Amino acid sequence: MAEPPKLRVLMVSDFFFPNFGGVENHIYYLSQCLLKLGHKVVVMTHAYGNRSGVRYMTGGLKVYYVPWRPFVMQTTFPTVYGTLPIVRTILRREKITVVHGHQAFSTLCHEALMHARTMGYKVVFTDHSLYGFADVGSIHMNKVLQFSLADIDQAICVSHTSKENTVLRSGLSPAKVFMIPNAVDTAMFKPASVRPSTDIITIVVISRLVYRKGADLLVEVIPEVCRLYPNVRFVVGGDGPKHVRLEEMREKHSLQDRVEMLGAVPHSRVRSVLVTGHIFLNSSLTEAFCIAILEAASCGLLTVSTRVGGVPEACPLHGSQVLPDDMVVLAEPDPDDMVRAIEKAISILPSINPEEMHNRMKKLYSWQDVAKRTEIVYDRALKCSNRSLLERLSRFLSCGAWAGKLFCMVMILDYLLWQLLQLLQPDEDIEEAPDIRLCHHRGVEVSEGLKEEDKVRNG
Repeated sequence: MAEPPKLRVLMVSDFFFPNFGGVENHIYYLSQCLLKLGHKVVVMTHAYGNRSGVRYMTGGLKVYYVPWRPFVMQTTFPTVYGTLPIVRTILRREKITVVHGHQAFSTLCHEALMHARTMGYKVVFTDHSLYGFADVGSIHMNKVLQFSLADIDQAICVSHTSKENTVLRSGLSPAKVFMIPNAVDTAMFKPASVRPSTDIITIVVISRLVYRKGADLLVEVIPEVCRLYPNVRFVVGGDGPKHVRLEEMREKHSLQDRVEMLGAVPHSRVRSVLVTGHIFLNSSLTEAFCIAILEAASCGLLTVSTRVGGVPEACPLHGSQVLPDDMVVLAEPDPDDMVRAIEKAISILPSINPEEMHNRMKKLYSWQDVAKRTEIVYDRALKCSNRSLLERLSRFLSCGAWAGKLFCMVMILDYLLWQLLQLLQPDEDIEEAPDIRLCHHRGVEVSEGLKEEDKVRNG
């Protein structure tokens, strides 16, 4: 028999495969590395199309696609209490010890953290984005975050800038917030075996074409760069509301033969697009930590990026040696400054060695290191003392004169509903799921849990 898992972790977020993005990749790679470290990891997300129920992924990663449909921007409709029965069932079936929620935008994450704390589980939250303080949407989101994080055990942010932003928005104690950066799978993102010719310089953009990702900057930067450098072409991958503006720009300046629009690019094809280029352009207006520039650097591309959010932490400019300055050229989120940065990148392009850059990235970034640091956060969470309902309510009262009282009422009702479920279906009546541990046997992956079941079935 295999050894029992060290920890049993439930990852919860609205954002997971088959959807693609930074949060989805983070959850997947972190889960895979935690599995290799001997922990049990289960993912809970909403249904995607006809993908509903329980699925297994590489390494025995178990995924619950609960029958909730996305409401807007891949997030589920906020029900507050509607997810309590299924969250309780999953927590009991999988014998979970730590609940780890991801992304402030995720409704499912916030509700699962609330229910888990009501039931006495240890909870950890990872924030992947930066938010403002002045606009209506940010004000409401920050109040929700303040409610959701008022009772958590530990939090993780992906950059120092993100940590400061989260602490200011949520009122969380800085001592509870850890900074663990993202990483990149360097085995997946390798340079091309033959470097593309520099007779034609290709600048690659792979991003959601939305305002926050600086799509409007691209509309002004691309024509100017094409005017200055007749041998430069652009490859733009991604889709979004600003796609129309880029198409209009291409038509207006007659750049159809120099600006290629790929549309949405699946993550499995990102590497094949990157290796066709020489320079990667990131025009984000806000970014907690940009995984895309790591993937580009791992493929041997020189990066030009806006100096926003956590991006400057990836260079010596702010004292961090995570991504050396010979791998990235930073610019202010201004069209003129970005054009100058691209000019500088083109001038130093001959000195770039893709293979050398890839080898350096292998030493700088590792998901195994991220998983080991996350383990420490889990251990800290498990050492936190259990709090009674009254102690927890006192935390919510501090969230505001009116909001605090409203949050207390929400938590009291959640507690009463949990007690009702305990009466209707005691914990002992919820069947525990067997642990599925994969091992290699004669070149074939065989499930430990299924082998044990077969033994019982066959007598």
